Amino acid sequence: MRDSSTPDPVNMEGDAFIGVRVPVTRTIVSRHRDLSLGECGVLLSSPVHEDRLAGLLVLVDQFLRAAKRPADDPRCAELHLFYLDALRAGQVDNWDLVDSSAEYLVGQQLIRTDASLELLTRLALSDSLWERRVAIVATFAFIKSGLAEPTFEVSDLLLQDGEDLIHKAVGWMLREVGKRVSREALLAFLEENAGRMPRTALSYATEHLSADERARFRAAPRIG
Repeated sequence: MRDSSTPDPVNMEGDAFIGVRVPVTRTIVSRHRDLSLGECGVLLSSPVHEDRLAGLLVLVDQFLRAAKRPADDPRCAELHLFYLDALRAGQVDNWDLVDSSAEYLVGQQLIRTDASLELLTRLALSDSLWERRVAIVATFAFIKSGLAEPTFEVSDLLLQDGEDLIHKAVGWMLREVGKRVSREALLAFLEENAGRMPRTALSYATEHLSADERARFRAAPRIG
């Protein structure tokens, strides 16, 4: 899943890229949709980035199919918990891994079970960059369901984050709120918070607004 909020892939420490492009990975995954969780775990424990992406794409595919079953079917919860275990184990450790999985395996599961946002709050307050990115990207599921408040709540927790990858993700999700849910709600959030938003987050959040609106928010007095 590629978005302008994300940089080009780069080698992270301890990560190995073998040059398999994402469309090829997706084609391979489509032929192996029914891997067991144990087999997915083998992929997720691999030092090869593309292996971990393939494992996550299998989990997402299985989740989306399971989500069509009755709400009391346990499979979605099983996949959700397996994903959180992989996240805690440091196996979901790059922007594209997060962005291809969090919306479904966290966000959609919270919506599906009508759960509180406590998990997103805990992830947003984590010391792990990737857990924090999961927290904000997971809110894309709420945005697509017409709900802006989860994005605002998580964004508020992350506005002072020191990582550029978080700034970009926050700005991306706020932009999507304005495009998909409520432009007025986004403007209200920006009126209150523009002065304490990192420049990158503010740039992404306002890029679909008029030139005058962008200039006004970007000129807001800095707070903190």
